[in-house]
Amino acid sequence: MDEAHERSLNTDVLFGLLREVIARRQDLKLIITSATMDATKFASFFGNVPTFTIPGRTFPVELLFTKNPVEDYVDASVKQVMQIHLGGIEGDILVFMPGQEDIEVTCETLTERLEELDDAPPLAILPIYSQLPSDLQAKIFQKASEGVRKCVVATNIAETSLTVDGIMFVVDAGYCKLKVFNPKIGMDALQIFPISQANANQRSGRAGRTGPGQCYRLYTNRQYKDELLVTTVPEIQRTNLANVVLLLKSLGVQDLLQFHFMDPPPQENILNSMYQLWILGALDNTGALNPMGRQMVEFPLDPALSKMLIVSLEMECSAEILVS
Repeated sequence: MDEAHERSLNTDVLFGLLREVIARRQDLKLIITSATMDATKFASFFGNVPTFTIPGRTFPVELLFTKNPVEDYVDASVKQVMQIHLGGIEGDILVFMPGQEDIEVTCETLTERLEELDDAPPLAILPIYSQLPSDLQAKIFQKASEGVRKCVVATNIAETSLTVDGIMFVVDAGYCKLKVFNPKIGMDALQIFPISQANANQRSGRAGRTGPGQCYRLYTNRQYKDELLVTTVPEIQRTNLANVVLLLKSLGVQDLLQFHFMDPPPQENILNSMYQLWILGALDNTGALNPMGRQMVEFPLDPALSKMLIVSLEMECSAEILVS
């Protein structure tokens, strides 16, 4: 399992399942890898297993912090990119932004600032985010024309999911979007939060893939040490658990409160999710999965939407039978 430090919902469930599987099967080997994870915590979770540190092949990266806290990270990022670009040192630039809106504003502002200059060196500004069409996403991997510097403006998708060759400078705004469950409206929402120290180290490493690089962090050294969490709060502790409960029930896990989570979510979240599934008719009065629940597991949707889809399909089938 690679990139274990991400701690997504599915990987946390998988850790708990694999821990039980490995306890029974001596012939199975599990290797967990990441550049920035808390190795001691993972080792103790799996029974004090050995850990190995493999030296990386990356080049040295110079870390540069701001002297004062930044108020507008978009404007500060644009200024930093302009300073790097006009400085004359060769190498492409990677800018980290929280989401699509910030990326679009950054790209527009950069284009406007460059047009205001006379005889500015050419700069290819390339956005990358999940909603961007695939043909436009592929542009970031294409080699730029001779004498043209690339500036890739990306979300945290560029931390681990993809690697762009030629990046020598990283501008880290220090923020990312995280999915957080809002119990008042009963929905998940994407909100902007400061990144963790693990994310910051992962981002700075992007500058040292093809040669010595520089990482400009738009936050102070004190903020990095005192205000940023060591690792990101696991998704399982900040999201709706209805899907997780449904999945574990379908896999035969009966007592969810005794399931081995690396970072257990609050018990109230699990119990509330079970109550929600009982209301939807996915669980019976004893908390076991019933036929409706087994159908709902098959759909990669929120349980309420799965139930709605199943009911609508059943109504369509019954209508067709009546017509025929």
